[in-house]
Amino acid sequence: MARPLVESSKGSALHTRQIAIAGVLGGIVIVLGVTGLGFIPVPNLSGSATIMQVPVVLGGILEGPVIGLLVGAIFGLESMIRAGSVPFFHDPSVSVLPRLFIGPVAYLVFVVLRGLSVQVAAAAAGAAGAITNTVLVVGMLVVRHYIPLQAVAPILPQAVAEAVLSAIVTLAVVEGVLLYRSGRTTAPEISGEERRY
Repeated sequence: MARPLVESSKGSALHTRQIAIAGVLGGIVIVLGVTGLGFIPVPNLSGSATIMQVPVVLGGILEGPVIGLLVGAIFGLESMIRAGSVPFFHDPSVSVLPRLFIGPVAYLVFVVLRGLSVQVAAAAAGAAGAITNTVLVVGMLVVRHYIPLQAVAPILPQAVAEAVLSAIVTLAVVEGVLLYRSGRTTAPEISGEERRY
């Protein structure tokens, strides 16, 4: 029988597997940021849409809210270090703090919806993680007076696109994890008669 995607752990100590997964997902965040593969150029205030929240979402739904928070911290720190000429991302209340909530929110959405369907829960968690990222980062930009409230409307299409993309990628990865954990890593054999069709 396959393990559930999110397991309850006894005690508060992190297990070796959880630390390893946090490290791998954090490494993916760094690679996506350094290489620019995690950013899709778009003509708006930020200059790019991101899929960098996906490893954070996966950390939350695969290993729980603490791992999601740790991977989110790596995402936030990478964002702050990579800020370059974008002054507001040098502020940790914009670049780091909002990213801490992505994994825990994705975890909660996944846990609430997985009784309906793991696939629905995974897609919803992916979308929720992206929306959390956008709402909290943009919200902090407004609260900290880096952008006016009127600048939020042009960001909405990007937010929807990021949520959809995050849902699709998260669902695909969760399907792969489910396949791996089931012990069946290849498609089932088909008979000669079935092969003709």
